[in-house]
Amino acid sequence: MALLGALKRNPLECWAAPHFERPIVAGGLPIGHVLLVHEPGAIRRVLLDNAVNYRKDRLQRRVLSAGLSDGLLSAEGEQWRLQRRVIAPMFARRTVMDFAPAMLAAAEALVERWSALEDGASIDVAPEMAKVTLDVVERTIFSDGFGSDAEDIRKAMTTYFNTIGRISPLDILGVPDFVPRLGRLRVQATLRFFEKEVDRVISVRRRMLAEQPDQAPRDLLTHLLEALDTGGSGGLTEAEVRSNILTFIAAGHETTANTLSWALFLLSQSGEWRERVQAEADRELIGPVEDMADRLVETRAVIEETVRLYPPIAAISRVALDRDELNGERVRAGSLIVISPYVLHRHRLLWDRPDAFDPRRFLGAAQATIDRFAYLPFGTGPRKCIGSSFALQEATLVLATIVRHFAFRLRPGHAVWPMLRVTLRPANGLPMVIAMRSLRDPDRCRPAERGLPNS
Repeated sequence: MALLGALKRNPLECWAAPHFERPIVAGGLPIGHVLLVHEPGAIRRVLLDNAVNYRKDRLQRRVLSAGLSDGLLSAEGEQWRLQRRVIAPMFARRTVMDFAPAMLAAAEALVERWSALEDGASIDVAPEMAKVTLDVVERTIFSDGFGSDAEDIRKAMTTYFNTIGRISPLDILGVPDFVPRLGRLRVQATLRFFEKEVDRVISVRRRMLAEQPDQAPRDLLTHLLEALDTGGSGGLTEAEVRSNILTFIAAGHETTANTLSWALFLLSQSGEWRERVQAEADRELIGPVEDMADRLVETRAVIEETVRLYPPIAAISRVALDRDELNGERVRAGSLIVISPYVLHRHRLLWDRPDAFDPRRFLGAAQATIDRFAYLPFGTGPRKCIGSSFALQEATLVLATIVRHFAFRLRPGHAVWPMLRVTLRPANGLPMVIAMRSLRDPDRCRPAERGLPNS
């Protein structure tokens, strides 16, 4: 009962010392044979070498079924392959780099909003980061904007993740789907709100594509609608288009918002790295936009270390279709394999000072020593997060812009603790005291001088 309570309250509380010290731990859940796997070779076998034997388990699929059941996150087999093929070009490196001006414009809008605050004001940066990343989504992926106010979208997303992220004891115990879950009933109103928004976004874009196709933005929405199967040609279905629109509104801002929140917290605890990122931002944010994210080397290292300590994907689970062996442990058909990047990234056998914030791990030759299956902030293998390069570039640019303009520290007396609700967020928000930095040249890095859009 204590375990079920912890799973419902905050699944991170289920991890104990042995999980951070042993490569594989058997058991721990009341649902048959479970292996908690944090050994790079075994992870490689599950997610890459023998991935055909391991599919997303029933519990994970059930969590994602609330509005996302036909999208890229939960699709399997040929349905997944088709969607991946259709969506992948939108996240190619050149395309992602072209989004840099819009990302910077969203960051500058946040700077303008914060500049109106009194010096030394206290502000909860968690919802603020959600606002700026939702702004990025609106500027880059759904260029026509949303039908409702962005704040309504943000609040609805918070409700959505808080609700679907609570693990029901009925799901853990394998109770059939036809038995009602209170959480699913609560999320229905939110899903209806999103369906209305998606319908409006699709309607506006379809009208533009029909009447003025040359003026339609070449964003993800246009790409999805052009891939719609209208004549049995093997394209996407209406349900798949809708699910993927919701997926990219949700995943496209929630995980990056959390990453930025955690990065601001970590920098508030490290004077050295706060100064290093500020110096880099002062130096690099006045240069060309095209390769700006590539030049922000130390800022990018801070982001990569942030997602090591607070990974966007806090748990990956698979069910074995047939027997196998992982690092000497027997796997049965039906065994549940759980990989927690949160545990993996802090594992005593894999990392030096695993709980310490040290971005040097991701600079120069040190980065080459990290086993690719010991660091999984965005997953790995065929199902690695398709938007990882987009998210890393966005987080790097937004963080550099923030620290260049503001000094910040954690509000005294506030206890910071991570909570897992599908994504890893700070429980009870993240109140920070912020103040304007005194820049030597106040005219540097203005949007107009960089050729950035103003809206």
